[in-house]
Amino acid sequence: MGGDVLAGTTFVEALPIFEQDENTEGIILVGEVGGRAEEEAAEWIMKYKKRVPDPKPVMAIVGGINAPRGRVMGHAGAWAAPGEADAADKVDSLREAGVVVVDHPEKFGEGMKRLLAQRASSPQFGSPKKIHRTDPGQRRSFHSFLRRYRAADQRSKASQTRSLYIKQLQAFEMLREQGVPCLETSSNEASNKGLELAIDRVNRSPCILASTNTHSDISRLTKRFALTYGSSEPTSDATLQAIADHLSLPSTVQPDVSRLIASLLDIFMSKEAFVLSTTVSVNINGTLQVDSARFGFDDAAYRSSGRQASVHALRDTSLEVREEVEAEKHGIIYVKLDGPGTIGTLVNGAGLAMNTVDALINRGGFPANFVDTGGKATSETIKGAFEIISSDPRVKVIFVNIFGGLTRAEMIAEGILLAFKDLNLQLPVVVRLRGTNEALGQEVIRKSGLKVDAFDGFEDAAKRAIEIAKAHG
Repeated sequence: MGGDVLAGTTFVEALPIFEQDENTEGIILVGEVGGRAEEEAAEWIMKYKKRVPDPKPVMAIVGGINAPRGRVMGHAGAWAAPGEADAADKVDSLREAGVVVVDHPEKFGEGMKRLLAQRASSPQFGSPKKIHRTDPGQRRSFHSFLRRYRAADQRSKASQTRSLYIKQLQAFEMLREQGVPCLETSSNEASNKGLELAIDRVNRSPCILASTNTHSDISRLTKRFALTYGSSEPTSDATLQAIADHLSLPSTVQPDVSRLIASLLDIFMSKEAFVLSTTVSVNINGTLQVDSARFGFDDAAYRSSGRQASVHALRDTSLEVREEVEAEKHGIIYVKLDGPGTIGTLVNGAGLAMNTVDALINRGGFPANFVDTGGKATSETIKGAFEIISSDPRVKVIFVNIFGGLTRAEMIAEGILLAFKDLNLQLPVVVRLRGTNEALGQEVIRKSGLKVDAFDGFEDAAKRAIEIAKAHG
């Protein structure tokens, strides 16, 4: 199961159902960067293994270990909010709970076979079991989940899900319009404390994040204050006092804290932001001031219905990465990665794309980019992705890793052919095609006569891509 087992549900809501289901012998979790779902699942699994003598084996994978902090990875919007643990921390939590974590989904099959065989040979296996419930209402069916689902508006097209970060001066201007003092010159960085507004995925609402030091391990120094839409909690005396106490701010600046939080909330709600980050300090006059600000907005608001035109107008594409701007025109999410970047990656689906980057790095490769072509990619989309990836002079080989669900393998193959034909592609290409119409896709490539290394398995394909990159490096 993935993070949203059904829309609006979590791992912890689904795990009890898999525990009680007689036909479920093992459980596989597919997680990714962002949120706390995997950490909460680890806590549940740890308790489950303590209360059940013969627990079902659990395996997992978490994508995004090497995802750039704060970047939105893919069309579905995977990202880590300030104060959230990163993917590596999630892996550690799952392993501590006894979960077998792999670094590529191809390892699930054989891995689960071994775990099930071990369980079958256990003395506890097959003995009568008492149903253990931690909650009287724990045994629910997926039909009860469906009743919680509220149909959302139809998804906008692929290119509508990118995020927009504005310049700091523009963020300062928004705050000054609200009467919040912002620093004109640099300050003592050691004194900076973080006060941010972001999304609390567990409570499905905004939350305040207060960090005692923004230059250290922020996830361990951050306290989260969940909010309720339309309530007065954010500026209540209790909340303000708790925030001031956590940040070790004097009581004299509590009115300043109240003004800043109220201003951030107004901007967050009225301009459809997804993260508003500030660092603050107490100046020589004894008042609270904002030293830096980074504001991120959901650009889909403008692209889907023309909302937030004033915010969208602040975007300056000349300051953005050229490849990322170009990819947007094709409905592709592209994130350029730092480092040698000798292997260009072309993948469908954010989870698999993040995992491909992680797995290549684990095997000694140097990915140049993250690319999510989206589930509705066409041959022209694939050709566009090839054009953008091959424009990076660091790239020595392009690794195509496709698992076809919505995306058909033969369509991917046709896109590869288009790229070679129309772009005069000179870079070597390694392809792994699995899933819907994989045989047809492999046949298209085989009959083309192109010098493409095609593989069924990820390990062989990744090994070949790394070999080519090193040989041409």
